[in-house]
Amino acid sequence: MRRPHALPGSRARQSIVLMARGIRDEWRTYVLAIGISAIGGALTVAVSVVLGRATDSVVVPALSGADVTPGDVWRAGAAIAAAALALALSVAGRRIFAGIGYAKLGANHRRAVTHRFLELPVSWHRSQPTGQLLAHASSDAEAATGVFNPLPFALGVAVMLVVATVQLFAVDAYLAVAALVVLPLVLAVNVVFQRRMTPAVTAAQQLRGAVSDTAHESFEAGLLVKALGTAEREERRFDAVAQELRAANVRAGRVRAYFDPLIELLPSLGTLLVLGVGAWRASTGAVGTGEIVAAAYLLTMLAVPVRAFGWVLGELPRALVGYERISRVIDADGDLVPGTGALPPRDSLGVAVDLDGVSVVVPTGRGPVKLLSDVSLHVDPGTVVAVVGPTGAGKTTLVSLLARLFDPTDGTVRLDGVDARDLSTEQLTSAVALVGQSTFVFEDTVRANVTLQDADDPSAPSDDAVWAALDQAHVGDVVRALPGGLDAPLGERGASLSGGQRQRLAFARALVRRPRLLVLDDATSAVDPRVEGDILGSLRGAGSRDDHPTVVMVAYRMSSVALADAVVHVAGGRVVDTGTHAELMQRDPGYAALATAYEDEAARRADEREGEGS
Repeated sequence: MRRPHALPGSRARQSIVLMARGIRDEWRTYVLAIGISAIGGALTVAVSVVLGRATDSVVVPALSGADVTPGDVWRAGAAIAAAALALALSVAGRRIFAGIGYAKLGANHRRAVTHRFLELPVSWHRSQPTGQLLAHASSDAEAATGVFNPLPFALGVAVMLVVATVQLFAVDAYLAVAALVVLPLVLAVNVVFQRRMTPAVTAAQQLRGAVSDTAHESFEAGLLVKALGTAEREERRFDAVAQELRAANVRAGRVRAYFDPLIELLPSLGTLLVLGVGAWRASTGAVGTGEIVAAAYLLTMLAVPVRAFGWVLGELPRALVGYERISRVIDADGDLVPGTGALPPRDSLGVAVDLDGVSVVVPTGRGPVKLLSDVSLHVDPGTVVAVVGPTGAGKTTLVSLLARLFDPTDGTVRLDGVDARDLSTEQLTSAVALVGQSTFVFEDTVRANVTLQDADDPSAPSDDAVWAALDQAHVGDVVRALPGGLDAPLGERGASLSGGQRQRLAFARALVRRPRLLVLDDATSAVDPRVEGDILGSLRGAGSRDDHPTVVMVAYRMSSVALADAVVHVAGGRVVDTGTHAELMQRDPGYAALATAYEDEAARRADEREGEGS
């Protein structure tokens, strides 16, 4: 069982667990970053000690008229320079390794989220706005790692505070108390800051996802927006969420505007207090001038580390929100756990398909909705079966089960007698290929879009196999006419191809894998009926059924239905009847009415094309 990704406990505990997990995940990098930061903290104290001794041995005697030799000056200067150089090198090392750790953790979060995206079923993705998914992999991942940039500095400072405290008490208890009195005040300010900042950054982070989602919708609907002249409406819609995000960021910025000056002010007040107490203690002879200078310098140097705690605490609310949003994805339910089984060996290319008592129920805001109800169906290997029914009948849900885009709520889907849930991912994806109505084309070459593999991948299909698939999908001549042939770039979403050509390219993408089961979900809607007939006819070809894949297709054209060995009439999530087209026309009035409507629509479109031609 996978360990929950969400952070447990109270806000304070969540903060500690978040930082601990990050350090654990990249412990080598953070051991170096924190260790170097701790060395830097100790060197800061060393610089203050060297400066104090130089003051007592060189500066004070020189001001009082005592003899100071050039050797004393050079030795004091060399000691200060050596300590400062070591401190500078530690700062550089800490920043380098902290930056490396920050970048690695951000990459880890993005990989984890996108890996989970690929694991979760299509049904989960349909319930998630695309803009929110983009935000999870970008701004949420960035927010979850922001705290790790200053964290090594802040943890290394703990060593500095311990050493500084020991050093200050060794010098004078009054000076130590005066120097350290600001620390409780800093912690109190940060507690108040966290309480005020958390709701502000939560709202801002959620609105970043909303802005991404609105922008994505506008880009996706660009053609519609231009064609219908709704650009001003889209601009107003985007402006509304952008203004909400601006207001949320202003609220967060206002909280920080009060917090940052206080963090800047408190160490300076501490320095003034040290100087005042030091002057009093020096007048009594309890401490020397050099010790006061060392304490004041040390507190001045502590101001930046104290701010480092402020930076960490300031980033924590946003980091917790980003991590929580990522955790919702990683802890989401609905995994399709792959099996380990394989299809039994068989002489024929096609597979037998069986659905036994299959039902699909999906939750909605208004309660569960049943998309399929007690569907049982048998498809012989090597046959072509058309699934026909009115809109909303459950056709796409039925054929999606065959490719295991999701699992049935009840019942079983079997391929050659093996439960689809028991098949390994490799077995399932090599045996079943699905071509949908919406075709996605990557901004890549024809070859890459057909094989979906790198050109140097030894397991990639050969160019001959690619050309054979393109020709069988009746798009080979189109590709040959492109500059570069298989190496021709297709542009974003296949901009250089028509809708029908993109669908035929998707056919070739499926055929090149030589699937045993080909699932077509209205995959020829943009293809000319004559070409559609040629493609479907080539799937049946000549010879025995043993040489052909099993084909299950959602069909809307009677020319496609006529090529099927059997027709499945679906309505209301149930299988009404199964048989040949002729048999259903005689005994199934609902199918006859549907077939007549399909034929009338096909005739109307044919008349329109003839009218346009004349």
